[in-house]
Amino acid sequence: MRILMVEDEKYMAEAIEQVLRKNNYSVDLAFDGEYGLDCGLTGIYDMIILDIMLPKIDGISILKELRRNDITTPIILLTAKGETEDKVEGLDCGADDYLAKPFQTEELLARLRALGRRKGKLNHDGIIRFKDIEFNINTLDLRGNDKTFSLTLKEGQLLEILLEHKGMIISTTTIIEKLWGYETDTEDSHVQVYISFLRKKLAQLSSVVKIRTVRGVGYLIATEEDGMKNV
Repeated sequence: MRILMVEDEKYMAEAIEQVLRKNNYSVDLAFDGEYGLDCGLTGIYDMIILDIMLPKIDGISILKELRRNDITTPIILLTAKGETEDKVEGLDCGADDYLAKPFQTEELLARLRALGRRKGKLNHDGIIRFKDIEFNINTLDLRGNDKTFSLTLKEGQLLEILLEHKGMIISTTTIIEKLWGYETDTEDSHVQVYISFLRKKLAQLSSVVKIRTVRGVGYLIATEEDGMKNV
């Protein structure tokens, strides 16, 4: 899951970034509202953590602009303690949740998990199940047919993206943006390498789940019974 955090207090933002990365989230930081809005408008993020008090463009204005542009990414607003008006305005403008500063990182993690469940991205136990496999996004364990493999972070993030959109074609460009960010110089060959790693692990699990290549477009995760062929 890729998260954008828009927060001008760099020490706080970088500390939270470290906590989120330890919990297997990919994180991009923006330290002002203008850059934060540009990042948010790309639509590549699964969650946005957005401070209200920001230089250049405030958080409420960013929120309004994102929703005006049909960006439906779940957004957690960071508000000053006791600022009820900010909370109310933010929720009315389309925020999904809010946290009052200062807050415990455990509470932020809980809010992110709750939003993930609300948007149908994962089950209550952090496990995504499909046919004869299950993937734990917290431990990066892939299980199937009484076998278990521990995935690397990038393998796990790629598998999570595919499973969230099972049966749908995910473009190579989308995968690159979600895994490495939209300013990366990562090439298609990097994705091919990680797809190969996942295919080998699925084969070792003797799973019916396959990762299909749609040439010139991207990939999808499906099964033999779905009748999909490599094209």
